[in-house]
Amino acid sequence: MTQDKWCQLKQQLLTSVGHNHYASWIEPLVLSSIDSGEAVFKVPTAFLGSYVNQNFSDQIIRHFNEAGERVRSLRFETVENRRFQKTKKNAPQKIGEPNNKTHDANTPTSQNDILKAAPLDSRFTFETFVVGKPNELAHAAARHVAEGGPLSFNPLFLYGGVGLGKTHLMHAIAWELQDQKPKLNVLYLSAEQFMYRFVQALRERKIMDFKHIFRSVDVLMVDDVQFIAGKESTQEEFFHTFNVLIDQNKQIIISADRAPGEIKELENRIKSRLQCGLVVDLHPTDYELRLGILQTKVAQHLANSFSKQEIADGVLEFLAHRISTNVRVLEGALTRLFAFSLLVGRPIDMDLTQDCLADVLRASSRKITVDEIQRQVADYYNIKLSDIIGPKRTRAFARPRQIAMYLSKQLTARSMPEIGRRFGGRDHTTVMHGVRRIEELKTTNGQVADDIEMIRRVLEA
Repeated sequence: MTQDKWCQLKQQLLTSVGHNHYASWIEPLVLSSIDSGEAVFKVPTAFLGSYVNQNFSDQIIRHFNEAGERVRSLRFETVENRRFQKTKKNAPQKIGEPNNKTHDANTPTSQNDILKAAPLDSRFTFETFVVGKPNELAHAAARHVAEGGPLSFNPLFLYGGVGLGKTHLMHAIAWELQDQKPKLNVLYLSAEQFMYRFVQALRERKIMDFKHIFRSVDVLMVDDVQFIAGKESTQEEFFHTFNVLIDQNKQIIISADRAPGEIKELENRIKSRLQCGLVVDLHPTDYELRLGILQTKVAQHLANSFSKQEIADGVLEFLAHRISTNVRVLEGALTRLFAFSLLVGRPIDMDLTQDCLADVLRASSRKITVDEIQRQVADYYNIKLSDIIGPKRTRAFARPRQIAMYLSKQLTARSMPEIGRRFGGRDHTTVMHGVRRIEELKTTNGQVADDIEMIRRVLEA
């Protein structure tokens, strides 16, 4: 096959795999030769070849055969021609497989299955990770580990809630290590996959293979380790694997949804081991970080999209304010906006945002509490919280108290009697009087109306 024909075939693959995957994985491939049913490619890194083998080999082989080339397998050679991975059509090599071994499709070995790693997401790199105050320590620690230098902390334990970037950093570390130090045997998988491989090895009576393989990796990365809590046999094997790798000075990177000491049903000895390295919390995102994430995603979308969609001023700021609990929801909302705008032919402005994301905005509305309202009103009027709740009836305290009652009725689902109890055990009729009084003052006293609006904005931010 000539290079011109290969270029034509690559254009077909562009349609087949999509622009992003094509740019990351197919475009760097350089066809070297086709001999005896085997297509040989030059690749910039061994890891790229391994990933293409795992995820796109079937499509590439199919396109070759449709173009009249009888290709049954692929081989990938690095530019330096030092390392290679060979993959038969029915037996793709797995990311994380020892660098010095290949397996024929007909070889009855379980090492492929035992060592099968989770696929890495090409979007999750350090370049696409938006750094802010809530995650700067976790990012710095991950970067340090990815440099692969002398160990200063082991293990690295990353924890935080859903959508805060734990998995993104794990993938970024794996990508960087594979790219900068391709000879390292890096294994990334979830705790659930670790348990599955362990159970499989037990069932097939190949537990010694399991022990040998997992204890011979250079870097072990386990995502969502809280999953093994309560699984006694899996915890036992994880504990021993952990100890062996630490003793060999091999790097371990762990993530979970909470700190080691807070994972229920996790053995105390495992908690102790996990706490002996660096434990880093990814804090909930703040407004500035959410806005930065949105701006980065917009730039990426515009760079990879054939249609140039513009976003009206204020839309990203609005989303960063309103969707504050989960970055995945935030990114999903932006994706939906782009798609909706393209399909209906409307510009992305506040009206489209309100129409398109009505359900997301309702679900993401922050639950404001009576306690928050009381604290915010006390801060605004520079009085003590005890004065808001207490019995003092002077105007300096009574008016802020009534405003707090009014906002509690407007911004929470609490009943009048419940609100009364939160204000020093007052009767519900007192709350009703306070609410009515503020409603009257809002129409006659501009200062009261302005105060209420300012406090509301702070509470809803």
